[in-house]
Amino acid sequence: MTYRVRFTRQAEKDIEKLTAKLRTKLKDIVRNRLAIDPYSGKPLVGPLKGYYSVHLSYQDRIVYAIHGDELVVMVLRARTHYGE
Repeated sequence: MTYRVRFTRQAEKDIEKLTAKLRTKLKDIVRNRLAIDPYSGKPLVGPLKGYYSVHLSYQDRIVYAIHGDELVVMVLRARTHYGE
């Protein structure tokens, strides 16, 4: 069973700012990890409880939510959380 992956507008803006190499890596993670086993990411805590995170690079993360009843992964952010 595979999940459909959708992106918020903010995630799309984040992706536009990534290097070509990181965009390629993001596509690979989305296709081979998030769409197949989204629960393999790290569950977040605190104000982001209910969301998951996967490393894109040392600084950058993919933050997403899982809608299991609809088999949808919603990518919220795809950039650093350390500031610009």
